[in-house]
Amino acid sequence: MKRVTGIGGIFFNANNPVELRAWYKQHLGIDVQEWGGTAFTWADAAGNPTNGTTVWSIGAADGSHFAPSKSAFMINYRVEDLDAVLQALRDEGCNVLEKADDSEYGKFGWVMDPEGNKVELWQPPPGQ
Repeated sequence: MKRVTGIGGIFFNANNPVELRAWYKQHLGIDVQEWGGTAFTWADAAGNPTNGTTVWSIGAADGSHFAPSKSAFMINYRVEDLDAVLQALRDEGCNVLEKADDSEYGKFGWVMDPEGNKVELWQPPPGQ
């Protein structure tokens, strides 16, 4: 069973997310959208768009999206079969969080790494 197939997103918190988003937009040219981030479209070696994106987003340091982790970041990894990966992690004794989400954006599940970082696993919807 293939586990991680790529990085679906990078999320991090900031004390002043609005100011930090503006800095990244001005100085690094990242097209930060109203929702707080951007989606980078994947491309092949020739620069042609392919099927997939990587989300990059800055949230507020006092938010709870990363809970129970105390870390200022969370990485979202793409997987092909979320249920199978989560079960394999449980079988291996990993701390898999019971909450899971299934939405128009795909299926999401979470596991805590040994350092207490929350890791997000994402199975994109069919065709993505």
